[in-house]
Formats: sequence, structure tokens, C-alpha cells
Amino acid sequence: MIKVKAGIVGGAGYTGGELLRILINHPNVDIAFVHSNSNAGNYIYEVHTDLFGDTELKFSGEISDEIDALFLCVGHGDARKFLEANAIAAHVKIIDLSQDFRLSKNSKFNIQNLTADPEPSFRQFVYGLPELNREAIKTAKNIANPGCFATCLQLGLLPLAAKGLLTNEVHITATTGSTGAGQSLAPTSHFTWRNDNLSVYKVFDHQHLNEIGESLKQLQSATEVGALNFVPYRGDFTRGIIASIYTESSLSEVEATQLYTEYYAGHPFTHVTNRNIDLKQIVNTNKCFIQVKKHGNKIFIVSIMDNLLKGASGQAVQNMNLLFELEETSGLRLKAVAF
Repeated sequence: MIKVKAGIVGGAGYTGGELLRILINHPNVDIAFVHSNSNAGNYIYEVHTDLFGDTELKFSGEISDEIDALFLCVGHGDARKFLEANAIAAHVKIIDLSQDFRLSKNSKFNIQNLTADPEPSFRQFVYGLPELNREAIKTAKNIANPGCFATCLQLGLLPLAAKGLLTNEVHITATTGSTGAGQSLAPTSHFTWRNDNLSVYKVFDHQHLNEIGESLKQLQSATEVGALNFVPYRGDFTRGIIASIYTESSLSEVEATQLYTEYYAGHPFTHVTNRNIDLKQIVNTNKCFIQVKKHGNKIFIVSIMDNLLKGASGQAVQNMNLLFELEETSGLRLKAVAF
């Protein structure tokens, strides 16, 4: 059996914790180290208390090159800083969960003078959305894991872009759970503010729109993609994203459903239906459910997924499985909360 030796940097946060929960039970993974400066020497279960009884691993203040894969579960901007400060051997495949390498203009990281290896002189990051770039991911050395909103919205739009049908304005409203804001406290993530509350933020200029735009243009390069009008909401719940999307379309509901079903055929985690869907179906899983309906001259799409799994750590493991020629679903057959 293939065994991947994995290291995790930033293991004390939300995405690091989710990654640990998956990898501890992954049949093809041995965890070599979990790095955390602030928790070095502490048992992992002292931070992620649900892992008590599952592992005796401790956080480490050191990193090692004696690994096959390195997961960077650090804040935005910190992944690049980490790689600038630490010479990681060229054979180690990196999966970065920050936004540092997602855009094409930032996807090449110069490692010259940072390592003794003569080749390569840079690390090229591939955008890690399997439903878009599965074949490129399989042959990649480094992966830029997509953002949570970006994943949810792209999965709702990719089939239309693949047929050149995103020529009209697209209107999107999406609500995310509080874990999407990360573990560090802020006024808008504190329980007493978030509880029994709902708010809009970053209207029309959310940072994930840039990566969404690049992906849509990758598929619909012949014609201009219509404007994306995105209104994000902070939700009064812990995890999950629900997005409603609509745009003018000449497709019938039957044609649209068929288009989406055919596009995602063979992708094990994205499923299409014309039934009503809700977050409890996908929370705690690596799945994305998509509902397709037609109202007048508009196609209406609902896309739902768990922001910490398909939107972060679960997708990172899915990418690792593809990188190392493992079963794509390995370690990711997770049960939804259901009720």
C-alpha cells in the first residue's frame, strides 16, 4: 500500500484541525509532524479536544524534509513568508490553503538561493479545483487550494462557462458560517455579535472573485464572461456555505439539468439535483450539492458545501490523493450531520 508522509504547518487553526481529523484516519497517510510555534510540545488533543483518544501526536516547533507532502494551513500572506524563510526540498509537494498562489500572476514562487537543489529554480502552483483542473493536478508538484466561496460559486457556474453560456450578468447571494473567518477573534466573528445576527460584507468586491473570474475565463475564453454581482453574507451558524445564483438563459430546466449532470459525471463529490437542498445534507462532508431550476427566462442555481471541507481541508486532501495517484475519495467518505 502506498504511504504518503505528510507534514502540516499551522496545525492549530480551523483548517489545520480539519486536516488532522481527515489524515489521522486516512489509510494512505502517515503524519510526520504538525508544526505550531505557539503550541510546540503540546499534545494535539489539547488544542483539538475532539481528537483525544485518536492520537498521541504532539505539535512540533521544527519542520523536516523527510516528507512527501507539506500542507500550509496558514493565514493569507503567511504561506509565501514561510517558504521565503524555510528551504523546502524540491521533492516535497506543497499544498497551500492560503490565497497566496491562487492567481496566475502569483502562481510562480522563485526558490533560487533558498535551496541547495540545482533544479528547479521556482515552484509552479496549479489551481487545485479538481472539477476544473483534475488532469493538471495529477501531474503538478505544488497546489494552490481554492478559497471556500470560490469553490462553491465556481461549482455553480462551471458547466455554463464550459458551453460559453455566461454572457449575461450573474447575480449571486451567498452566506457562510463563522468558521470561514478563521480562528482569530474579530468584532464580526465574536459569538455575542454573530449569534442571532446576519450581515452583508465586501459587496461586489470579495477577494475570491478574482480566482473565480480566472477559472471561468479558462473555460469561456472565446466570449466575454458577464459581470459577477456577488453579495456575501455572514451567517448565524458555524459551518457551511449556501449560494443562490441566477442569470438569463435560453436553456430549459431539462437542458440545464442535463448540462450540469454531464459536466460533473465522474466527479465523485459534486452532485446535481432539481430537488430542494439544505446545508445539513453536506456539513461535515467533502460534497457539493447543486440544485438547478428554471424561472421564466432565468436559470436559478443553488450550490451548497462545507466551507472547512470541500472549501478547504477536504479539497486539500482530495488534491493530495490526485497528486499521489491514490483513490480520489480516499479518506473522504465522511458522514453528514443530517440532523
